[in-house]
Amino acid sequence: MGTGRPGEPSASRNRVDLTGEAADLLRRLTGVHGPLMFHQSGGCCDGSSPMCYPAGEFLTSDADVHLGDLAVEGLDEPVSFWMSVSQYAYWKLTHLTVGVVKGRGSGFSVEAPEGVRFLIRSRLLTDDELAAFGISAPELRPVGPRRPGSGPTAPTSRRRSHSP
Repeated sequence: MGTGRPGEPSASRNRVDLTGEAADLLRRLTGVHGPLMFHQSGGCCDGSSPMCYPAGEFLTSDADVHLGDLAVEGLDEPVSFWMSVSQYAYWKLTHLTVGVVKGRGSGFSVEAPEGVRFLIRSRLLTDDELAAFGISAPELRPVGPRRPGSGPTAPTSRRRSHSP
């Protein structure tokens, strides 16, 4: 598992990892709720935080991508991590690390009564990771103002005349 520090590549070849604090919380929560799973749906408010549910309570479908299974030392079953297809379109070039912060999250996520919430930290995948996961790097184009007379908004041959 990775260190969970933003911007630092993980030692694993996983799409998603956990911080030690998140693994500790998952062990406690599994003792209360049984096997768990994550789902990252996107959207605003709590929808942009990973939600943790008892395994199978949140039904996944073709509208979701299975990013991987988190092996947590001390748990018999891995914790699956799912993301909606629409959210994956935005995050497909990133490695995710599940962490924990103080504060109340969604009432639907099992950690809510603990006074903490799960959160995601992300970093861009390295070229090696992109290749390992079979993801094509995006074509980069320059950003900035266009030069006068270039591009699809170039002026036509009409000239403006200025009268004195």
